[in-house]
Amino acid sequence: MQLLNTDKKNKVLADMELLLDKNRTALLEANKKDLDAFDRDDQALYDRLVVDHDKIDQMIQAVKEVRLKEDPVNQEISKRNLDNGLEIINKTAPFGTIMIIYESRPDVTVEAAVLAFKANNKILLKGGKEAYHGNKALVNFWHQCLKANGLSKDYIQFLEMNREQTQAFLKNPNQPLDLIVPRGGERLINFVKEHAKCAVLVSGRGNNFLYVHQEADWEKSLEVILNAKTHKISACNALDKVLVDARIENYDDKLQQLKQLLLGNGVSVLVDERVKKVLTGQDQIEEDTVWEEEFLAMKCVIGAVESLGEAVEKINMHSGGHSATIMTENDEVAKIFMEQVDCAAVYQNASTRFTDGGQMGVGAELAISTDKLHHRGPLGLKQLVTNKYYVFGDGQIRV
Repeated sequence: MQLLNTDKKNKVLADMELLLDKNRTALLEANKKDLDAFDRDDQALYDRLVVDHDKIDQMIQAVKEVRLKEDPVNQEISKRNLDNGLEIINKTAPFGTIMIIYESRPDVTVEAAVLAFKANNKILLKGGKEAYHGNKALVNFWHQCLKANGLSKDYIQFLEMNREQTQAFLKNPNQPLDLIVPRGGERLINFVKEHAKCAVLVSGRGNNFLYVHQEADWEKSLEVILNAKTHKISACNALDKVLVDARIENYDDKLQQLKQLLLGNGVSVLVDERVKKVLTGQDQIEEDTVWEEEFLAMKCVIGAVESLGEAVEKINMHSGGHSATIMTENDEVAKIFMEQVDCAAVYQNASTRFTDGGQMGVGAELAISTDKLHHRGPLGLKQLVTNKYYVFGDGQIRV
């Protein structure tokens, strides 16, 4: 793939910033068509679909931030001169073609494309049908910017496919495909992994846990739980499960306080068998599969554990590998928890809502990766490149 000049790439992005601002009305009208056709019963998905002036401002800011960042391509990682005279330089290189499959969020059409393009990749955008008109408008903006700078619109492609066509494309793509990022729930991820013939980077599934240790600051814990659960229920970094250490002082009273806090803020509460003995009026979990669910709703499970080890084991068994928090004033306990919990982001005394590219200083993100190869956590600009070895010789042969 041809490496584009950094100035050329940045000019495309600068044009996109202007075009987004200039065409606000057209984008809002396109989004209204999507909203009018959407079933409001799925509040989380509806929230993700909405585009307003603030969301457009965020799109513009995301493009600007990427434009101002250093070009991640062709950067020297290491350099060695061997005794045999070979010079070996390891440099960053584009992936090639990235496909992202996502639901509902039109802003992903901007963030995914700007990151992929600045990292010199082609990107194939397969958005959900619920955001069709908004996505179509945004891709049209991208194509205008590419054309104005003498570049092919193939750098940013909009795939209009139904489920059957997507399945066929995954099995037998009509162009080179180097990486697929399914950004959505378990069904989407499993669908892509079943049919894809190239590397798949899993992202987007939450089901995040918070463990209240016996040495937690209780008032601080309540504040963090409320924020993590209610701040944005449609986000993959929202909280779904709270584990309370049964050894905590005034355990029964604290469970009652937690229940009242959640119910008072519109969160329905499910409990496990042990917590049910205290919170007798709450519905008990009937199936263990509930521990695996990402709710994306005003719903939360409260469970009890007897130890740090039990909390870690339960989280590693059931969470989505996204984010997990421990509330404790004991730093040594926190260290053990954070080392042993198998998640992309682990916290001490903070909300899981911070697992986000912007909040973590990465900037715009393609997704939150819960895979371990090649990167875990926010997939920002620097994570959308691979590497290549350049080896310079003068006739050397291996003996």
